[in-house]
Amino acid sequence: MRCVTGDQVTWTALVAADPSGLAAIYDRHARAVYNMAFRRTASWSVAEEVVQQVFTALWRRATEGSLTELTRDTALPYLFTMTAHECANVSRSQRRLRALHERVARPTDVADHADSVVQRIDDEQRMSDLRRALRRLSRGQRETLELVVWAGLSIADAAETLGVSEGTVKSRLSRGRARLGELLTTPDAIEEEVQP
Repeated sequence: MRCVTGDQVTWTALVAADPSGLAAIYDRHARAVYNMAFRRTASWSVAEEVVQQVFTALWRRATEGSLTELTRDTALPYLFTMTAHECANVSRSQRRLRALHERVARPTDVADHADSVVQRIDDEQRMSDLRRALRRLSRGQRETLELVVWAGLSIADAAETLGVSEGTVKSRLSRGRARLGELLTTPDAIEEEVQP
C-alpha cells in the first residue's frame, strides 16, 4: 500500500475540530489503520475495535484542543503511533479477560461454523503463525517491518514514527527481512516463543 500524501489541509481542519477534517482523514487512512491493527492483534474483530478507538481518540483530542499540527504531509506516522498504543491496550485487556475466565472456569463459547467465520479463523491462524515468527525478531526489526512492509510507510516516515534515524530503519529492515525469511522457511524455528 502506498502512502497517500496531502494531509496537511484536512489535518488543519481536524485540529480546528471541523468534522469534515476527521471524515477526510478517516476516509483516507482507516484501511491502513485497520490493516496495521490486524497485523498487530491477529484478529479481525479486535482490529475493527482498534480503528474505532483510534479515530474516537483522535476526535476527542481535536475537540479538547490537544491535537497538534503535522510535521510531515502525511498523518500516517501519527495514526500508526496511536494504533500501536491502542493495540497494546487491547492486548492488556484481553490478557486480563483471559485470566478472569480461567479463574471463573467458564465454558468457552461454541464457534459459529459459517463459511465467512471459518475463513476469518483461517486468516487469524495464519496471522498468528506469522506473529509468532515476528516475536523471534528484535522489537526494532519487528516494528520496522510492520511500518515499512505492511503499512507501506516510507523510510523517512517510519523513522519519524519510531524516533530513529533513516539509516537505523534501513538496517533493521534488511536484518528483519533476512531473519523472518529464515524463520518462515524453517517452521520448527518459530515454535519457541520469545518475549517481546
